Amino acid sequence: MRLLLVEDDSMIGEAIRAGLKRDGFAVDWVRDTASARRALETEPFELLLLDLGLPGGDGLTLLEALRARGAALPVLIITARDAVADRVAGLDAGADDYLVKPFDLDELAARIRALLRRKSGRSEPHLEHLDVVLDPATHRVTRDGTEVSLSPREFALLELLLERPGAILSRGQLEERLYGWGEEVESNAVEVHIHGLRRKLGAGFILTVRGVGYRVRPAR
Repeated sequence: MRLLLVEDDSMIGEAIRAGLKRDGFAVDWVRDTASARRALETEPFELLLLDLGLPGGDGLTLLEALRARGAALPVLIITARDAVADRVAGLDAGADDYLVKPFDLDELAARIRALLRRKSGRSEPHLEHLDVVLDPATHRVTRDGTEVSLSPREFALLELLLERPGAILSRGQLEERLYGWGEEVESNAVEVHIHGLRRKLGAGFILTVRGVGYRVRPAR
């Protein structure tokens, strides 16, 4: 899952990016509102982590502009502003959640997972299709009750495919959502991960739709 972090404090930004990367997220990081606007206009993200006190303009203004143009991107405000009035203003401006610094990285990751569940229309904390169950919180995958060991990229790719089992995702779409800025992507990286998943979950679990992309096998 690819996230955009807007945070001007280098120490906090590095800690958040490193912590979320360990949780399997691809995190692109900018430090001001102008860079955030450019990124949001040109790149696909699953969620926005937004500080409020930023160079070049307040994060609240960025949020209001985002909602004014109809963007439904989930937004989690992360800020030191802890007054009730600030929380109300942030949520009323269109934020989906509000977290006050300092916070625990495990709580941040849990809130992100909750927002992504809501975005996809799920209530269950895990993803299940046929005999495969994926738990985003524990990074655990089982097939027919037996745990399957996946690499971080294999896990992230499988999670994308299981979010909407009927959807076909192209190689380009998968690359955009799996890799952040500065990450080198081999030309056959997606194919290698698909091959690994088929080997571990069964050759027929992930189907190739020739000339279009990949999808999981229908339940019926």
